[in-house]
Amino acid sequence: MNAANTDIVTEISEKDISIIRVEKLIPIIFKMLGASAILLALASYMTNMTLIDLLTYVEQVFSYGFLVLFFPLILCATYALALVNKRHLGEAQRTFWFEVGQQAANGMSTLALTFTLLGISVGIGTLSKQSLTPDTVNEVIGVLTQQFSMAFMTTVVGLPAATLCRALLSISMVRPQLRSN
Repeated sequence: MNAANTDIVTEISEKDISIIRVEKLIPIIFKMLGASAILLALASYMTNMTLIDLLTYVEQVFSYGFLVLFFPLILCATYALALVNKRHLGEAQRTFWFEVGQQAANGMSTLALTFTLLGISVGIGTLSKQSLTPDTVNEVIGVLTQQFSMAFMTTVVGLPAATLCRALLSISMVRPQLRSN
């Protein structure tokens, strides 16, 4: 940690950290749940799939492991973005939450790339354990394709989400400077 970051952390008092108390999280959690419900309804409408079919598809494409690790990072980045956009926060608090959001976005990128490599590894491992004959080639390629699909979809979703979070956080940090000029 460099000297500038150390100064920022020491400026943040116990009162400043109280922002993360549960009563402050509840409205943000409900907004995120509402947005998730709207997105699921929209996805269901656009794909002509029932909610159960849609959730089954999402589980097959991404795996529960990715989803369980990815959504808390999205929530953390969204919460940090909401706090960076609060006008009543001091500069030290805004900088702290900007860094928290940046680290959550970095976690999304790392997670996406990790699951890409994991999916490829599992696919190759599956391929190496099965005999490849003219009778089994279709089944083996089907399993391999499913693993590679998970691998690449985690990247397709994770990297743009991380980039979007970083961009919104950076723009939110610069915006107050533009207002004062």
